[in-house]
Amino acid sequence: MSRNTWGSKLGFILAAAGSAVGLGAIWKFPYVTAMNGGGAFLLLFLLFLLFLLFSFTLGLALMIAEISLGRAAQNGAVGAFKRLGGTPWAGLGVLGVVAGFVLLSFYSVVGGWTLAYLGKALDGSVLSSDPARLAAMFGEFVSDPIKPILMHGLFAALTLGVVLGGIEKGIERAGKVLMPALFVIMLVLIARALTLPGAWAGVLEFLAPDWSKVTPAMVVDALGLAFFSLSLGVGAMVAYGSYMGRDAGLVNASLWVVGLATAVAVLAGLMIFPAVAAFGLNPAAGPGLTFMTMPVVFDHLPFGQGFAIAFFALLVMAALSSSVAMLELIAICFVDDLKLPRRKVLVGIALAVFVCGIPASLSFGVWADVKIFGKSVFDAMDYFVSNIAMPVGGIGFALLAGWRSAGRLADEAGLSGLARRGWLFTCRYAAPVLIGVILVKNL
Repeated sequence: MSRNTWGSKLGFILAAAGSAVGLGAIWKFPYVTAMNGGGAFLLLFLLFLLFLLFSFTLGLALMIAEISLGRAAQNGAVGAFKRLGGTPWAGLGVLGVVAGFVLLSFYSVVGGWTLAYLGKALDGSVLSSDPARLAAMFGEFVSDPIKPILMHGLFAALTLGVVLGGIEKGIERAGKVLMPALFVIMLVLIARALTLPGAWAGVLEFLAPDWSKVTPAMVVDALGLAFFSLSLGVGAMVAYGSYMGRDAGLVNASLWVVGLATAVAVLAGLMIFPAVAAFGLNPAAGPGLTFMTMPVVFDHLPFGQGFAIAFFALLVMAALSSSVAMLELIAICFVDDLKLPRRKVLVGIALAVFVCGIPASLSFGVWADVKIFGKSVFDAMDYFVSNIAMPVGGIGFALLAGWRSAGRLADEAGLSGLARRGWLFTCRYAAPVLIGVILVKNL
């Protein structure tokens, strides 16, 4: 039986961009930028993501490497590492799948929060001018032993429903709806934010560089965010690349994916900074910006409930577009390598994700005192994925692409001349060193 493929190049680009665009692009990028010099951090972030002249930088080079690996091997991360690198390399694929499972388990919990807050926006209960009341509402919700788990289960079921539809009729169709809708909602919210009194002060805070905050640690933070913001290092792009037809331009598609993911991060800044500046709020509030700060903004706006609904719908879309990629990443190794029935595999994984996400949810309430190496269950799961598995996986992808299968993957991507040499240099030397710096700093 022939392997499923994307119905169109556009379908692949939107689905892959959706994988890269998660909740972090909406709340993490703006607050990290606010803490690190505004435009100075933004400039470094863009340079690390994109390419200059004939050389490739970290984000684009590794995006090409992962997609090329998937298409060349016609397999997920475990099988792709084994086919192109040999059996010893398969362990890196296993690490990616384990990381994807752990990530999806706690990410689904946060996805459940977005669904719950969409419900609160629909009934108007999220609107308040009192940050203390909103903080209490958020704390009461996440510490509840039942409600967050139910919403986590609902989010996992939504993710399962999309992926059960298959590549073309499930993931691709969802991407063609979710990504355009995400951009439309962001543009509407940006247009409204820019009309607020004092909004341009927020724009300047976001775009104007504060060079005094440029330090070696800040540069590493920009490098790390550029890497993590594209969902690299676990193999999601390998899975998506394995369904990519031979006639699709791989480098061009990679550029589009990186470009769209970057655009969402920048638009998120233009959406958040003007709004919080107009009301004298703090853009460096982190996750609280989503659930405890933005509702204050909406409460002051005419038709604020409508904007609140749009904002939390945006968060749901961003979360779902990433979660479907994680579920596909995990499922593909069981379907391709173990030849198990796809539907049963997906249902089994979704159930396992739900069960494993329960301790992460309870760590905000009744299990708050349960610690793993001094961290809550949720934080420990996040630490393993972000600080260990993704950097180690990223180094592994770079070394495989730059050394073990350099010629095969460069040919698969259609690279030649200066572009080929620039890509190989990044994979062989720059990426392992730079990601190693991220790994050491985060540890």
